[in-house]
Amino acid sequence: MYKELEQFTVKGNFTFSQEDNLEAVCDASQTGSGVFVVYAVANDTKELIMVGSTGTVQNDGTLKSKNGGLYDKIVNGHQFAKTGRKYSWPTQMKKGNIDALEVFWFETFNDTIKAIPTSVEGQILQNFLNENGRLPRWNVAF
Repeated sequence: MYKELEQFTVKGNFTFSQEDNLEAVCDASQTGSGVFVVYAVANDTKELIMVGSTGTVQNDGTLKSKNGGLYDKIVNGHQFAKTGRKYSWPTQMKKGNIDALEVFWFETFNDTIKAIPTSVEGQILQNFLNENGRLPRWNVAF
C-alpha cells in the first residue's frame, strides 16, 4: 500500500468478483470523500490497476461532495464508456482474465484531516508513474 494512505484512519476494503453485485459488496462510505485504489487479482498475483477520487475542495476550505460519497463514485461512476462500474467492471474483468478486484477506500477530507482527494490521487498516480513509466491500466489519463 502507498505511504500517502497510511495517515487516513477512516477506511475500508472489499473484494469483488465477476459474479458479485457491486452494490451489495461495496462497503465504502456513503457520506465521505476521498480516494479509492483498485487491485486486480489473477493467478495469485496482485496489480494496482486503478486509482480514483471524489470530492472537491472549494476556495473557502469547505468540501463539495456528490451525494452518495465514495460508495456512489465506486458503484455508479462512469468508466469504459458505460454507465456505472457495477456494469463495466465485470465485463473488463472477463476481458482481462481477472479473478477478483480488491478495492481499498480512504476518507481523506473530514473533521480530523483535510487532504484534497484529487491531490492524494495525483500523488499515488505520480509514484506509480515513477515506478512503472505509465499509469495503472484502468486509469485512462490524469
